Amino acid sequence: MKLNRYISALAAGLAFMACTDIDEVTYEGGGLLAIQNQEVNVSDPSRSTASFSGLFTHLGEPAKMYSTPDDWGVLMMLFCNDLEGADAHIADSGYNWFSVCGEYSSRNANYRNPYIRYRAPYNIIAAVNEFIAGYPEDIDDPEILYMIGQAQALRAYAYELLAPAFQFSYTSFSDPFDEDAAPCVPICSPDIEDPAHNPRASVGAIYELIINDLTDAITKLNGYSRTSKSFIDQQVAYGLRARAYLNMGKYDLALADAEKAAAGYTPASIQEVSVPSFMSIDEHNWLWGFYMTSDMADNYLYGTTSAWLRSFSGESYSAAVSCYTMINTMLYEKIPATDVRKGWWVDENLESPLLENQTWDTYKGQEIGPGTIDDVKQAFLPYTNVKFGCYTMGTTTNDEDFPLMRVEEMLLIQAECQAHLNASQGATILSNFVKTYRDPSYSVNGRNLSLLDEIWFQRRVELWGEGFGIYDTKRLQKPLVRFKGDKTDASVGEASTNIATAFRFNMKADDPWLLMKFPNGELNTNFSIVDNTGGSLPVGDQNPELRDGVTD
Repeated sequence: MKLNRYISALAAGLAFMACTDIDEVTYEGGGLLAIQNQEVNVSDPSRSTASFSGLFTHLGEPAKMYSTPDDWGVLMMLFCNDLEGADAHIADSGYNWFSVCGEYSSRNANYRNPYIRYRAPYNIIAAVNEFIAGYPEDIDDPEILYMIGQAQALRAYAYELLAPAFQFSYTSFSDPFDEDAAPCVPICSPDIEDPAHNPRASVGAIYELIINDLTDAITKLNGYSRTSKSFIDQQVAYGLRARAYLNMGKYDLALADAEKAAAGYTPASIQEVSVPSFMSIDEHNWLWGFYMTSDMADNYLYGTTSAWLRSFSGESYSAAVSCYTMINTMLYEKIPATDVRKGWWVDENLESPLLENQTWDTYKGQEIGPGTIDDVKQAFLPYTNVKFGCYTMGTTTNDEDFPLMRVEEMLLIQAECQAHLNASQGATILSNFVKTYRDPSYSVNGRNLSLLDEIWFQRRVELWGEGFGIYDTKRLQKPLVRFKGDKTDASVGEASTNIATAFRFNMKADDPWLLMKFPNGELNTNFSIVDNTGGSLPVGDQNPELRDGVTD
């Protein structure tokens, strides 16, 4: 199956749609003109419900483009972000559909993987543009404004996903609005006169759009009470804006927004994360999540987070062919034994306290860790994650939900912002969180790291598998460090990590190969795109001397 990574991102004769269109999406409005859509929507507001709810299915509904195991929208993009980072990896086998992320061949413009990761956010943006265009600008119905506000927040989220993929961090540029020095991605809107000549906007312009959308959304969502955490309320919009301000280095603004986002939420307790979890949108510490319905999962069971990231599905690649997602031992070994999160992964003996009293549901009595069940489950590999649970062990439905924002992240944002503004307060926030909810023996200075590096360590452990991996590395302008070697003899670094040889390399913080490249379809239809260039495919054991300040 590894050969599937080489399937062209474009089928023969299939034209790549301009960014003002949607790939694999059908509009509720059909072929109606915008003004006709507005007239119908205003006269019958209930018509909007289906198209509005559909905006959120693009985040992770399987089989939107290819009906392959790596086709699951934004959630697949988040998975790739971690696999391209330092801390998460899958074995280098013929069943690993995501080996392109491990080896960084995901920069090939013809591959399906980068195509999906480019199209998924733009599908959301195009759907949002179409939805908003269906209403006149002077609409004042509060229920419709709630939907428009959420749509704007969703569009901002899509750009938040695109920006760090195609350019280095906002704070790395002296002038992030310089289109020549800091080109990012195209802005797609109905106002574009010529989609065939729509150049990359600057990093500054993209973040300006993100902030404007989220600020409008926060205003529109005042007073809104959602029926499900799959939707976006005002606090989620504050959380998204906190992320944006953090990326921009505007720490006072990010701090204020993270505090507003977290208000009323409490982290999961030590007891609650002492069993496999992170699977239900109703978990009290989630601010926002993707709600995977059974119907969605049935569309293609293998194209789900449960089939890849979770280690307990009986209808999956992870369990059936040992494509478990594992933690890099460089990070794992830094986690104290007193920290409950140490059990989020099995150890070298395939043991974890999270597995106590857990059995494979359809094979009662079968041990989960070391046990093998023919044609269903292979034994766990050392350092396999058991953080992400399933509703039933051995499930064949794969309809578990996925967290898109948790209160723990907002607390870590607060700590990081305060580390820049008031270090002692930042240390207090961090200490209170970890000591209360993860490790009663915790000391901020226990690893002798700088406060900022200690916060990054906590993010890497706490948010592991939730899509922040390579984005945090680039935001902090850190090198990608997957192994520790000797400058004169890189091979000595083999013992420092459990990452497969093909994926064992380090990259400098400014290596151009860290930037995604545009798919051929976009380059062939948008003639103003100047692609990212420079760098080269990493080779094994390169840059053995690099260190990141956390796993040194």
